Amino acid sequence: MSAPFAGITILERASFIAGPYCAKLLGDLGATVVKVEPPGFGDPARSFGPFPGDLPDRDQSGLFLYLATNKRSITLDPALPTGRDLFNRLISKADVLVEDACPGTAEPLGLDYASLKEINPRLVYVSITPYGQDGPRSRWKAHHINTFHVAGEGYTMPGGIGYSMFPDRAPITAGAHVGEYDAGLTAASATVAALFAREVWGLGQHVDVSKQEATMSVNRLTLALYHGIGQLNNRSRNYEYGGIYACKDGYVNVYPREDHQWRALVEVMSRPELADQERFRTRAARIEHGEEANQVIREWTATRSKSEIYHELASNGCPASPFSTSEDLFKSPQLAARGFFTDVEHPKAGTLRYPSQPYQFSSSPRPADQPAPLLGQHNEEILCGELGLSLEELTGLRRGGVI
Repeated sequence: MSAPFAGITILERASFIAGPYCAKLLGDLGATVVKVEPPGFGDPARSFGPFPGDLPDRDQSGLFLYLATNKRSITLDPALPTGRDLFNRLISKADVLVEDACPGTAEPLGLDYASLKEINPRLVYVSITPYGQDGPRSRWKAHHINTFHVAGEGYTMPGGIGYSMFPDRAPITAGAHVGEYDAGLTAASATVAALFAREVWGLGQHVDVSKQEATMSVNRLTLALYHGIGQLNNRSRNYEYGGIYACKDGYVNVYPREDHQWRALVEVMSRPELADQERFRTRAARIEHGEEANQVIREWTATRSKSEIYHELASNGCPASPFSTSEDLFKSPQLAARGFFTDVEHPKAGTLRYPSQPYQFSSSPRPADQPAPLLGQHNEEILCGELGLSLEELTGLRRGGVI
């Protein structure tokens, strides 16, 4: 069987992370993704490292190499009349248009869905903006730090051990643009739903994605606690006892919530008498003496490695987990057995190892990932081969700054 989205064409007019990640997820499912980039410099993500040898190169950005696998690239300026005509011709052939505002802006192209419907009634138009298409903030500009904090998640970070170590530190945003990936994943999920609906109704529709709301949607418990019981979570949130502890080679999470889990912990620690002491005998007692319980755990974890703690506790019935580094993950026998990391050969960056799809289909073998395209690599293939332009016309468009 072919890939699930084989035969679906995605037109990506998006930059940086959210929109490109949405299109990447669809491309990983077998869709044909045509990435439309600004002439000259291309997607701003091309300027983000790391770069091989720390030498900036728009075709070798680590961020772009990951986000643009399984895509084709053309350069085109839809703001110019000729460029807009070509863009509309691409829209007429596409199943999905993914559009995302550049960081610090609110409107990507300002396309009107009514006009897009006239060009292609079956088009699914996915627009990703900081705050959505309506409301008092619909035209506000924003970077990731803005949309992440306005979604409320930053107010609770860093909690746990971060709060205990740095109680005076202001709220922080998550690293690696997590909120942008949240928005991209949300947009991809909504796109799949819209394509399914199109099979039923025969028509496309506008999918309006708010980055603020996408980030809020993964933090529903905090919102529900406030709405339901008035509980306002902040950075001081922590377990009464248990949680994150330092160990010899990093950090672990140990959470002996129930009585039998506490007993399992102290047995591994070779201190079974702690299970019968009045201050630790019940969960209520351990909560009352939480800092004493934490000190007992803290002193023990400091003498062991992540792996030792995890295997000893988990096998004995006490919840525990190590905090894995990137190196730990690359060496993981579980991920190796499932083939999660795959080697992709790029014409300029060479062969690099990439994270692949986090799923496997029993009847659709996973195709080999194609490398991220060079800037404008597929201009001739798409504009001439698919839209019918001549090589002379292509040269003229290049001279005029249209491509």
